Amino acid sequence: MGSKNPEISVYGNTFIRIPVKTRILSPEDDMLEIIREYALPQMQAGDIITISESPLAITQGRAIPVSELRIGILAEVLSRFVAKVPYGIGLRSPSSMQCAIDETGRLRILFAAAVGAVGKLLGRKGDFYRVAGMQAALVDAATTSPVPPYNETVIKGPKEPQKVAESLAKEIGHPVAIMDINDIGGSWMIGGGGGVNKHFIEMAMKDNPQGQGDELTPLCIVRRKG
Repeated sequence: MGSKNPEISVYGNTFIRIPVKTRILSPEDDMLEIIREYALPQMQAGDIITISESPLAITQGRAIPVSELRIGILAEVLSRFVAKVPYGIGLRSPSSMQCAIDETGRLRILFAAAVGAVGKLLGRKGDFYRVAGMQAALVDAATTSPVPPYNETVIKGPKEPQKVAESLAKEIGHPVAIMDINDIGGSWMIGGGGGVNKHFIEMAMKDNPQGQGDELTPLCIVRRKG
């Protein structure tokens, strides 16, 4: 399970996180079949399964090679004004900014940039992403993933994560949470099904037990201990 403690205390109870290793996923893969092949044989009654958002997006064909992107002047200009963050490049790359523009539209991105600039003057952070929306925030820049060939692709956020989570939960009979997690304490559920509690699962996954490197663990089983 790597160097992180597999156990965590949430609401006074102890839970075990079990990262599930898979093969390198591709657009030819179906997430339901991946869960059935790699996770279900290990699961018990009461278990929750989490899915990392980027591997899900890959199975939806949302990993775009940088070489195939047509990067416009707007993306070149706006990417220069994106603040540095400790958990990755984000939209500071013209290629990832172009994908955000493609996802949300030029007008919304321009409005978000204007609101973000005013917010900075007022000492606020995050206004750009609040206006641009979730799909802009979920874009992962090339080199975010160290796993070829995805180290040379921009990965857009998954399509309809809430609907996907609900469908998967119904199919496998376990709660499902689609997560956006980083290594510095950022943990967000962007889609949930089967009655999973958003606050609980974000607390249970806050230290990113799946890792963010080449672990090939896009799934994680969350199980109450005892």
